[in-house]
Amino acid sequence: MNNECFSAGSSTVAIKPKPAKGKQNKAKENVKIAVTSDVKPQGLTARSIFHEPWWLEAATDGKWDVVEVRQGDEVIGEMPYMLERKGIWRISELPSITRTLGPVIKPQRAGSSEREWCYRMEIASQLVAKLPSCAHFHQLMDTRMSEAEAIAFSLHGYDVSIGYTMEIPPDRTESEAWSALRRNTRNWVRRATERLAIREIPNADAFVDFYDSNLAVRKRNNVYGSTIMRRVLGEVRKRNAGVMLGAFDEDGALVAETALVWDDRAVYYLLSSRRPDAHGGAISLLIWEAARISRERKLIFDLDGISTAAILEFLSGFGGRLVTRYEIERMRADYGALRRVLRGESMARKTGAKRLRKMPSEKT
Repeated sequence: MNNECFSAGSSTVAIKPKPAKGKQNKAKENVKIAVTSDVKPQGLTARSIFHEPWWLEAATDGKWDVVEVRQGDEVIGEMPYMLERKGIWRISELPSITRTLGPVIKPQRAGSSEREWCYRMEIASQLVAKLPSCAHFHQLMDTRMSEAEAIAFSLHGYDVSIGYTMEIPPDRTESEAWSALRRNTRNWVRRATERLAIREIPNADAFVDFYDSNLAVRKRNNVYGSTIMRRVLGEVRKRNAGVMLGAFDEDGALVAETALVWDDRAVYYLLSSRRPDAHGGAISLLIWEAARISRERKLIFDLDGISTAAILEFLSGFGGRLVTRYEIERMRADYGALRRVLRGESMARKTGAKRLRKMPSEKT
């Protein structure tokens, strides 16, 4: 490594701290999106809610650990990860319901900001070197992770790619926020306001029961795991680290819901669900209310990742801006080959089942 870059006199340990107690779709109209590219983040310097030990404990059922870089007695870098076994393989992937992770690195106490990237790259490199050997390692990074950490992973053989999330800044007035909505989004919110009332859902059980019931109607399972979802949302409520909101119709029936969580920087749009017969603007109304809460708390509103054109079209209607986030992954060749074979067999079974369902019944 370049000898002009910072080199910390540090030791690295892997210790799990005890959890804290107590407290292809086509857009119908032009999509206008602002992309934040003028100011680059300096990197994550404090834990997000997803880095907190209590969150990781609830989301992984204790199957997590953390590598640390110390300078003397002070922790100057850390990176948590989940570790589990799938057959003979050791796997580390993003925990259930956990938006992002990645390295948390304290800024230098003093020195030129021009050397900050060297310092961050060096600390990140030490963290990466201490991560466990896995057949598959994958994490989505917090949006504040800088290029310095990204290159550290790349130099250690990880694939680094870029994805996007959408954020709404907290400094808009309600009038400005309303004007920033796309016209059809405003119409959905306005009509839903006439039909629905927003109230807080009192507990995690009520939220998850409604969530699972809507999946059952569609013959789908809870990919996050109902038990994990109850546990995480229960901890969130206990610590006042978020809120569960419901949209109720004129008869008082719950027709849609969303779960929000927050830290010192952002409110995160974490989960949502709706009945198939719910008003078409129910989720839009809940997001509008979530944006109001974000402004009230003076926090960024993070609308989650953009994975399809349909999601982009929907979320862009709320006047947000695209923000990049890094994704890191490394996979052993033998595990990758096996996974491709298994996925191919799975797709073949699904395709065969669809063909059988389409075959005309026999005539006798």
